Order: sequence, then C-alpha cells, then structure tokens
Amino acid sequence: MNWAKTVECLSECLAGLQIFDDTGQLVDVEIGFGRLCRISSVLKERGGTIFLVGNGASASMASHVAADLAKNAHIRTEVFSDLALITAVANDISYDEVFAEPLRRRMQPGDMLVCISSSGNSPNVLNAAAEARVLGGDVITLSAMDTGNKLRSSGGLNFYIPGDTYGLAESAHAAVLHHWIDTMVEGCASS
Repeated sequence: MNWAKTVECLSECLAGLQIFDDTGQLVDVEIGFGRLCRISSVLKERGGTIFLVGNGASASMASHVAADLAKNAHIRTEVFSDLALITAVANDISYDEVFAEPLRRRMQPGDMLVCISSSGNSPNVLNAAAEARVLGGDVITLSAMDTGNKLRSSGGLNFYIPGDTYGLAESAHAAVLHHWIDTMVEGCASS
C-alpha cells in the first residue's frame, strides 16, 4: 500500500466513526463528544479518577492518554501498567482479571473507565467494563474491526471505528482520544 492509500483509508476510518449509547442508539458524533466532555468535566470537578485499560498497543495508548489528561487537562488518571500488579493478578487469579481486580479496590461510583481494544473482544477488557458498571462507574469504549464485537455495546458511550487492521484501528483511536484531550484542555468550549 502506498502512502496516499494509507491516508485515504485512515480518513475513511475517521469519517466512519460511530458512537452508540448504552441503549444501542447511534449518537451524532459531535453530540457524543459533547457528552464525553461533560461527563469528564463533572468527574474533574469532583476530583474523580479516569481509569484507562487496554492490551499491547492499546495499553501504551492508555498510558499515553492518562499522562496527557493528567498533565494537560489536570484530571486524576490511573492505568494498570505496573508489571508486579499485572503478573500477580495474572498468576494468582487470571489474566482475564488483570484490570477488573484492581478496579474493585480503587474505583469509586462516578469514576470513569476508558476501555481501548481494537478487536473489542479481549476478555480482560470486557471484564473490566462489566466490573466498572457494577461499581457505579461511567464506561467509555473504543473498538474497531468486527461490527459485532462485544465491547461495542459495553459502555455508556461506545466509539466504533470501521478499521479492519490494527494500524488503522490504533491510529484512529489515537485521533479520537487526542480530540477528547484537546477538547478538555480547551474547557469544552466547542461542545
């Protein structure tokens, strides 16, 4: 694939962003970002925490976004990237619980969990989303690839990218997350 084709495919993915609410209804993209911004602003005002989870490149993205939100938007964030924590939970409980288990001890009602998964079918991310809902948290999901992926309907706001490769999914997820960060830094003025 040449560069022009990559740009075209990524542009199509970004233009094809769909946001669904917790009832499965399609939400206008600007309205969806506005809702995300308002939820985040309320959380920030009350001193809540945004937790971010993902595997592989999505874990790196979660860490990057957590740092940017904390540094630039002054929001309390947390990622579960501590190798000792991950390996202890994976070894003693199950890898499927590496995010849900620490959430049980740290998440408060009204906190937020952002789940990032290109496939949308990672058991540990899905378990974290389910646990966050039980704990009274707001769940935001980002997924791609298969339109029937399980994560796509697991949150209060579900951002779906019609990318069929990891490169397109991850690049588009990064753009979505950076738009959110930039909007928060600007004070939600445009939402």
